[in-house]
Amino acid sequence: MQIDWTHFTPWESLAGGMLIGLAAALLLLLVGRIFGVAGILGGALTSRGPEFGWRAAVLLGLLAAPSVLKLVFAPTPPVIDGPWTRFAIAGLLVGFGARLGSGCTSGHGVCGLSRLSPRSLVATLTFMSAGVATVYVVRHISG
Repeated sequence: MQIDWTHFTPWESLAGGMLIGLAAALLLLLVGRIFGVAGILGGALTSRGPEFGWRAAVLLGLLAAPSVLKLVFAPTPPVIDGPWTRFAIAGLLVGFGARLGSGCTSGHGVCGLSRLSPRSLVATLTFMSAGVATVYVVRHISG
């Protein structure tokens, strides 16, 4: 196994993680809601009124963040190698898993673990293990 040093970005990753934690803390303190992106998106698609406003603001912020990053820094563009159908299927499976697990990585991994939720610990261990196993199978077994 080799590390792709061109795309190894520990400082940027640390800064991104800190911003996610800050956003989660602010959402909890200011709105009283958990920063689970799957739940926020699902609620934005089905709700109207006061619930829709903060959900739309969070989603717009998530969509705008890469553009702001590109203006401030000069990131190396990622190389996406593979058919788009594979990514579409993967995205649908992630969405299905988030519904099945009653939350996504941000809801369980960031907010649930910080609240010492046993359910979130099990969910986080499950999706991290599934991710490691998937990468191993795709890169080392299926070629």
